[in-house]
Amino acid sequence: MALVKLQTQNFRNLAPDPVGFSPSFNLLYGANGSGKSSALEAIAYLGLGRSFRVSRHQAVVSHGHSKLTVFGALDSGLSNNEDQSGAAEGTTGIAHRLGISRDVSAKETALRVDGEAVRSLSSLAMHLPVSVIDPGVFDIVAGGPGKRRQFLDWLVFHVEPSFSVMWQQCQRVTSQRNQTLRNGRLDESLLRVWDSQFGALAETLSDVREQVFRQFKAAFDAVLQELDASWTEGLKLEFYPGWDRSRSLVDILASHREQERRMGHTLYGPNRADIRLKLGGRPVAETFSRGQQKTLVILMKIAQGKVLSDLGKQVTFLLDDINAELDVRHRIMLAHKLQDLRCQVFITSIEHPEPDVLWGDRDAPEYRMFHVEHGKLTEE
Repeated sequence: MALVKLQTQNFRNLAPDPVGFSPSFNLLYGANGSGKSSALEAIAYLGLGRSFRVSRHQAVVSHGHSKLTVFGALDSGLSNNEDQSGAAEGTTGIAHRLGISRDVSAKETALRVDGEAVRSLSSLAMHLPVSVIDPGVFDIVAGGPGKRRQFLDWLVFHVEPSFSVMWQQCQRVTSQRNQTLRNGRLDESLLRVWDSQFGALAETLSDVREQVFRQFKAAFDAVLQELDASWTEGLKLEFYPGWDRSRSLVDILASHREQERRMGHTLYGPNRADIRLKLGGRPVAETFSRGQQKTLVILMKIAQGKVLSDLGKQVTFLLDDINAELDVRHRIMLAHKLQDLRCQVFITSIEHPEPDVLWGDRDAPEYRMFHVEHGKLTEE
């Protein structure tokens, strides 16, 4: 599905007027501070429930206000083989209406899908897979395991939505277990109870993660075969579940009890999962140049989109200020790949976009162009 209408209230400097978008490509340009990135942030709220730029809701709500609202309408998009839940195949009718509001004073969030209140953010996010490519995304390679774990779990959720509930349960058990570890007097009997619950959840979670990782790895390998990228020869992507699965996690936790007690938190389990990227046995963060790392992240993002595209799901990509990070050749490569995957794409830039340059020698797809000024999007 694709986001074809967006309307906000009290969201940064964005005007409250509704804006219609293409289910294919949307090009937004304007000066710094005009509201380009804010428009992408608003879209991210519908698919992620948060901003991709800041962690606090207070930073997003307009000055002088305490509540923000984001509304979006989805159509059947470009993936005609997707179950449209009642929408006629190939039509441009509205398939779903999504809404999220956040009262920062009361610290309350309200979510709605097709006019009905829902309690879980996953009920909203499952309809709009939003993938962000901005300067911060390149930390997937150079950053810590948490970035790569988040990268994988986004895909796992959109392949298997029930993963969200399992992961929340696992986090609650981990929190209780950590609290027990931090108590002055270690309660061994209570820890064994948490170990048992944690071990059962860990096995189920890791099975799902590993299955989706295999799908991602196959898509990634296919993307590499289509490119002339000799520097990736010997590159290995491996899923690390967070412990040695040849042994029971419960046994590993018991044998490292004193180590965990000293640290005060859980050291083994799905909360330590990672995608390990290596070349010649060394982490690529140590061997690849900054440019190669950026390209690798782009290829990984494309592979994510390919997995969902093969499942009949259309991803909405938000490309924020990529001109500052990618040269023309890589921007053309990215535009071509996303076009082939029939993704919905939003691209921001300071300069007026030049479609002939963005798509090179290929015919440009259907697109809409917007000039952004003082928070208002005006279509050209």
